[in-house]
Amino acid sequence: MKKEQDLTEETTAGQEPEEAAKAAEPEAAQEAESASQPEQAEQPEIKQTRTEPDPAEQLAAEKDKYLRLYAEYDNYRKRTAKEKTETYSHATAAAVETLLPALDSFSLALEAACTDEAYKTGMEKIYTQLNEALKKLGVREMEALGTPFDPNFHHAIKQAADTEYEEGMVCQVFQKGYLIGDRVIRHAMVAVAQ
Repeated sequence: MKKEQDLTEETTAGQEPEEAAKAAEPEAAQEAESASQPEQAEQPEIKQTRTEPDPAEQLAAEKDKYLRLYAEYDNYRKRTAKEKTETYSHATAAAVETLLPALDSFSLALEAACTDEAYKTGMEKIYTQLNEALKKLGVREMEALGTPFDPNFHHAIKQAADTEYEEGMVCQVFQKGYLIGDRVIRHAMVAVAQ
C-alpha cells in the first residue's frame, strides 16, 4: 500500500492540484469498495425458501370458490325463471285486457232480444269458446254480486239504497272484473248497498 501512495505522490507532484484530485478519486473509490467487501462476506447469505401452500388449504379455497359460483348460478337460474314467468303473465294480461271489451259486447248481445234462434245459438257458442280460451290462459271472472265491497277488486261507481243486500255489499255489477291467478286484470264496476 505504501508503494501505491508513493506512486500516487510522484504522479500528483507533477500535476496541478485539480488533476491530482481527479487521479486520487478512483483510488479512493477502490479502497472504499475493498473495505465494504469484507463486510458483505461476513454476513451470512439469507436463503429465501419458498413454502408451498398446504394442499388442504388449497382444496378448501377451491371448494369455496366452487360453492360461491354454484350459488351465483343457482340464483341467476331462479331469477331468470321468475322473470320469464312474470313476463308471460304480463303479456297474457295485456292481451286479455284488449279482448275484454269484445267479450263484454258478446255478453250484451246475448242479453238482447233475438227472434232468430239459430243466430242466438251461434252467439252463445262463440261466447262459450271465448270463455274457455280465457280459462286455458288462467283468466277467471271475479265473483262480485252479493260479496262484501273490496276496493282491491271492485270499483264502486254508485251507492244504492237496496233492501235485498246488507250495507257494504255489492248489489249490482255494471262491468265484470277479471283475474289472472291473484292479479287483477280489470276491476269490477259495481254499485254498493247503503
